[in-house]
Amino acid sequence: MKRLSKEISQFFKKQSFTIVTTIGKGGIPHNSCKGIVEMGKGGKVYLLDLYKQETYGNLRRNPRMSITAVDEHRFRGYCLKGKAKLIPKEKLGPQVISAWEEKITDRITRRLIKNIHEEKGHPSHPEVFFPKPAYMIAMQIEEVVDLTPHHLRPEV
Repeated sequence: MKRLSKEISQFFKKQSFTIVTTIGKGGIPHNSCKGIVEMGKGGKVYLLDLYKQETYGNLRRNPRMSITAVDEHRFRGYCLKGKAKLIPKEKLGPQVISAWEEKITDRITRRLIKNIHEEKGHPSHPEVFFPKPAYMIAMQIEEVVDLTPHHLRPEV
């Protein structure tokens, strides 16, 4: 079990999405975008998945996964590696769904503000059409990889 620093935890909380990598059939990596719902104090990361497709099947076969996020503007990034546990939709409490809805609302709000400032992105708001989460992924962090180039890391 690996605990995260407050800085890394905040870094992931600020991301609108992360890249989740699982091991697909034949050992080939599979990447998908997922949103983080919570960074647990005990070294766990909670993500909601809207679909029960490739990621779900991959994690059922092999629970090993990684979560990657980068901030291109700050030239920083991290990869969290660990083991996943699948939590069925029926076991998700109302606070989990509420946290997910809050994240979606935040994404729509940011998109609207950017559109008002004429930073055109997608012509509609795809988040509005997202289905409710199909299940939750709880990953126990075992390793943290700092993707920031060595010469740009703050001195400790």
